[in-house]
Amino acid sequence: MDLGCGPGNSTAALRTHWPQAMVTGLDGSREMLAEAQRDHPQWRWIERDIQTFADQAEDFYDLVFSNAALHWLGDHAQLFPKLIQRVKTGGALAVQMPVARDHPAQQALQEAAATPAWSKYFRQPVRKHWRSQLPQEYYAILASCSPRMDIWQTTYFHLLNGLDDIVEWYRGSALRPYLAALPDESARQDFIAAYRLHLAKAYPPQPDGRLLFPFPRIFIIAYRGG
Repeated sequence: MDLGCGPGNSTAALRTHWPQAMVTGLDGSREMLAEAQRDHPQWRWIERDIQTFADQAEDFYDLVFSNAALHWLGDHAQLFPKLIQRVKTGGALAVQMPVARDHPAQQALQEAAATPAWSKYFRQPVRKHWRSQLPQEYYAILASCSPRMDIWQTTYFHLLNGLDDIVEWYRGSALRPYLAALPDESARQDFIAAYRLHLAKAYPPQPDGRLLFPFPRIFIIAYRGG
């Protein structure tokens, strides 16, 4: 089971590792699932949110997998034990999430939205904060239901050509609801320009003009005992 599968990219990667497996992708976006169904019609795709799956699922899986999706959901102390209950004995819950705390690109987005020129468009919260926690917190959450875990955190330093690459990085995720709240394309372009100014303070160019974009991620593999 691939939770938050989007258009099926991660699901396809899973299938390359286990070519004989029966794979299922789950996502709340009908548009993304339509793309997944078009590219991989032989696999099973379910339109449902992850929380509903955690609360109501009846099937069990050798692997419950999620790539960069669970950080959008709250109350991980309740969610993660429910997810590992959907794993067969000897199987695993495998999760990757970006690390939430103090990420400069996220802070730059919030700072731009809070300026007088833009705050009037964002009086209601337009996105959830990332909910990923510290590795030791996940150990405490899962220790009672998993006899063995691998947990690690890695910071990837992406080499980007400029600030526009950071904008594109977030255009389909964190930036998307901000742009959707604006009245027209002209306002969206102006907000992106304001966002770039805040990004420039956090990501100075290297001597060759390119940018180093640190992006930390946490990985969890929790095995289900008998």
